[in-house]
Amino acid sequence: MKALAISLFLLLVATLSAQQTKRVLFVGNSYVYTNNLPSMVANMAASMGDELQHTSNTPGGCTFQQHCTNQSMTLIQQGGWDAVILQEQSQYPSFPQSQVEAEVFPYAAQLVSSIYAASPCAEPMFFMTWGRRDGDQQNAQYFPVLGTYEGMDSMLCLRYTQMAADNDAALCPVGRVWRLLRTEHPEIELYSSDGSHPSLAGTYAAACAFYALLFHRNPADLQYDAGLNRDVATTIRTAASRIVWSSNQPDPQWLRPSPIASFDSSIFNFQLSIFNFSTHADSLFWNFGDGTTASTSSDIDTITHTYSDTGDFTVTLVASRHCMTDTATLDIHIGYLIPDTTTTDTTTTDPDNPVGITGTQVSSLHQSSNHLFTVYPTLTTGIVTISSPSPSPIDVTIITTTGQELMHKRLSGPTQLDLSPLPKGLFLIRLAQGETTETHKVIHK
Repeated sequence: MKALAISLFLLLVATLSAQQTKRVLFVGNSYVYTNNLPSMVANMAASMGDELQHTSNTPGGCTFQQHCTNQSMTLIQQGGWDAVILQEQSQYPSFPQSQVEAEVFPYAAQLVSSIYAASPCAEPMFFMTWGRRDGDQQNAQYFPVLGTYEGMDSMLCLRYTQMAADNDAALCPVGRVWRLLRTEHPEIELYSSDGSHPSLAGTYAAACAFYALLFHRNPADLQYDAGLNRDVATTIRTAASRIVWSSNQPDPQWLRPSPIASFDSSIFNFQLSIFNFSTHADSLFWNFGDGTTASTSSDIDTITHTYSDTGDFTVTLVASRHCMTDTATLDIHIGYLIPDTTTTDTTTTDPDNPVGITGTQVSSLHQSSNHLFTVYPTLTTGIVTISSPSPSPIDVTIITTTGQELMHKRLSGPTQLDLSPLPKGLFLIRLAQGETTETHKVIHK
């Protein structure tokens, strides 16, 4: 009984420690207001032990341009937000490119820059809306692609994706969830009677996607049904999970690019040369392990550091962007050159270490020592070897740092994978075997 009480106490502590509180501002119009989307997300959060503190400004038909001068901007400038949701008027982003570039994109950028200025750690998140049930017949005569749901929805997806990418923001793909449901479950009515605004099921689909991206939890695990039929709610949660979730985390394509700290190095005598491969970072902080540090901008490709003595050192890099950080470390040895006994070279050796360590050693790209899988080399011109202690097949997915999938294979390890058909650059190799998943960084030179 005592052991059971202790176990329950530990479970309670773990549960409480996992609870999250998010302070979120919703900037939009009637698509947010209908069925009270923020409150529905808050109810979902509460059902999972999380808390959403939310504020909204949602005048009917309001555009990004209007939000730049109304109460929304005042709320943004108050600061202290964990996330700010941005939803444009339902038709504007689907209009011709030149019109969107003039009437939408500049104001999206103004809103995001204001968010970062007032809340440096906040996450701007664009709300990708959906095509109208029968398209935008009102404007199809001017832009024919809008004449169908598929055409309008595709334009909205394209433009919201561009806004997120251009403004270093996250993207909530509600429109993609709706499209999956329309395709595979047309019996679920997502629209209200006007064929534009969401029904309760439509808002529920949006709320599932927002909950997943705000709290980084799988919407398939939710039990809150919002008054919907249980089977309908389960179907919607599953659809949201398929779109938003991937390998026990939100799919990276919907998230802001996180900084990735990555570097390689070479050593000659006492001088360390570092080659920076970090991505999506604003600033870099280096600790050379000898009590010396340096701060550099992310666009510096190469830096050098000279050590005053021999020894073993750990070089640490912290890459930062919007209060997000990533760390890479590398253990190095600084030693003297070994004399070449076949020549008359008189290079000095370390008298305390007559064997010596060559001064032209090259380190490998940082990888965590806690990985189950082995991936090497991490700096390659094409071939990498992947192995695992288990003989089971390994699902291998190669993605870019922005979430674009480049390759997917199922391999039986150990095996070699040829990256030569892929473009040069830094990739993430996501490995899955049973319940185990890992992500490794590889640079294809």
